[in-house]
Amino acid sequence: MSEVSWQKGLSDLITDPKELITLLELDPALLEAANAAVRLFPLKVTRELVARMEKGNPNDPLLQQIFPIASELIEVPGYESDPLKENQANPIPGLLHKYENRVLITLTSACGVNCRFCFRRHFPYEENNPGRRGWEKMIAYIKEHQAINEVILSGGDPLSVSDKLLKQFSDQLTAVSHIKRLRIHTRLPIVLPTRVTDELIAWIQQLKFAVIIVIHMNHPNEMTESVQIALQRLRNAGATLFNQSVLLKGVNADVDTLIALSETLFAAGVLPYYLHVLDKVQGAAHFDLPLKTAKKLHAEISKHLPGYLVPKLVREDAGEFAKTLL
Repeated sequence: MSEVSWQKGLSDLITDPKELITLLELDPALLEAANAAVRLFPLKVTRELVARMEKGNPNDPLLQQIFPIASELIEVPGYESDPLKENQANPIPGLLHKYENRVLITLTSACGVNCRFCFRRHFPYEENNPGRRGWEKMIAYIKEHQAINEVILSGGDPLSVSDKLLKQFSDQLTAVSHIKRLRIHTRLPIVLPTRVTDELIAWIQQLKFAVIIVIHMNHPNEMTESVQIALQRLRNAGATLFNQSVLLKGVNADVDTLIALSETLFAAGVLPYYLHVLDKVQGAAHFDLPLKTAKKLHAEISKHLPGYLVPKLVREDAGEFAKTLL
């Protein structure tokens, strides 16, 4: 696939709730609340992902993840704009240093889809988009901190950045001798599989680091043949593929769906790694589940799957040096 092809798909996102309601033949009465919710957090979704949703079904599990609703407007105690306290681990623009041996770099604020449960829905991207001018400071910071051996590209979605720009960044990172791994957290191979271009594959193959790609799939209906092909290409290029998902009420909070998700991922060459309980971000409380329910679901899927297909049930606690196993 060419770069022009995926960039066209990324520039033709659905951002108007009315268009989405019309395409999916939903009740027009949903529009008023949706318009109010997008004023707090914009609607953004690829047409390819929308094509996998069932028309006329407001409860479609893929739709639930991206459709703005009135519940987002309710301020719920205990849910915050920065639940992981990332502002306290942001020493320079574009770089988060939450764990001793790893740094997270936000190359971009762009995404192919705005998940309504995103813990960074309130993140100050305007202060954390240093652009190429800021790369020098980030590289200098990484060089100075010798304990850092892994760089995580996040965002936004780092694959929203062009192949050329990714290579230019990684070329600078190559000068840091203590970096062993480059990890890429991305949703684009799922929501826009044409993003996996020949140029992207060539870039991965020439990297001197071990490459880990963490995709984000929450429901087996997100998998298609084109997604499988994209994931296979990434694996063939030498990348190790993991999945992290979020346990979401109305989307995947049942045993059968979670089992099917793990099986679907593994059949595509992806190891189910993390099942996150919801980060308590303001605007997403309606997706949350009691911890007791989450643990019960995890125990149930453990009865039906081999250990390597059971994702770790985790929570991220601000200030801790690793995920908290639940």
